Amino acid sequence: MYRHFGEVDAAETSPLYERVAVALSESDEALRAIEAAPARKRHPTVILAALHDLALAGRAPALAAAYAAADGDAAAGAAIDTLLRMTDSVVAIAVRRKTRTDETGRCAVLYPAIAEAARWVGANAVGLIDVGCSAGLNLNVDRVGITYSNGQSLGDPSSPVQLSSSIVGDRPIPTRAMPEVVARVGVDLDPVDVTDADDARWLRACLWPDQPERVARLEAEMAALAATAPPLLLQGDAVEVVPDAFARVPADALPVVTTTWALSHFPLESRLRFLHRLDEAAAGRAVAWVSAEGVGVAPTIPTLGDRRASGHSIIGLAVFDGSALRAEAIGRCWSQGRLLAWLADS
Repeated sequence: MYRHFGEVDAAETSPLYERVAVALSESDEALRAIEAAPARKRHPTVILAALHDLALAGRAPALAAAYAAADGDAAAGAAIDTLLRMTDSVVAIAVRRKTRTDETGRCAVLYPAIAEAARWVGANAVGLIDVGCSAGLNLNVDRVGITYSNGQSLGDPSSPVQLSSSIVGDRPIPTRAMPEVVARVGVDLDPVDVTDADDARWLRACLWPDQPERVARLEAEMAALAATAPPLLLQGDAVEVVPDAFARVPADALPVVTTTWALSHFPLESRLRFLHRLDEAAAGRAVAWVSAEGVGVAPTIPTLGDRRASGHSIIGLAVFDGSALRAEAIGRCWSQGRLLAWLADS
């Protein structure tokens, strides 16, 4: 697992983690230390994030120095040394935490889809409900600037958080602006509070140390977006908590529920119950659901004949309005929004 992670998963994007993961795979002592963690917590992304957390906390200075210098050989040796000396601490962090992939790259998908949802309903205001929100950074979708490879742009060009996405195909992205966001509510089993130093450090630890652009973007997100106007975060199972989230959206705004690679963690029965919750909420007003999920994961969203596990995701839009349901696949995306193909008519 560690060799594959280093030589395949990290090879092109993180030479530092490539070297560290391969070194761990070649150390019998390191592998025995990793086996002290529960089986589901032994994945390289979890253990490497736990080691990174110790480095960021000042508890593993040699590892921190090697990461800062982007010195793969020094990092490999320091990672093994830290793991062997601090096995209990590494395991404790791994058990308590889950890896986070807070990426506003998802906003390149969410922004046009939410604007499209508002157009379908004719809404002048929206309330965002992000399921599987982690730290709720997706709830700031209207506060980032997005540039697409075809020259189009959306969002706030003066935002400290700027991101880009490559367009696949020749169909343009709808350029209409999102309406005013009047509520931002996140739902997660274990939400992350970016105003808490330990939680914020863990978000940083989940990033790979030799990817400075991602680190800088996260810092900007936390400082300029979430920390200055943090969203309301509700803790609990989405199926149980979503009704409370709907109650936080003003009556004159369209509730827009967003799920980005969150439903794949739900068993099919829970996904169907989640869908039923959206249908129940639509008894009194229209409700929209924007999804970016693997092919066949989001109930009612067409798969366009694509195969499951095909390497891309379907961007879905569903509007529940009384007894009526309109559900369409409006796009495809890859790499969590870094590549995007728009399909819907604008």
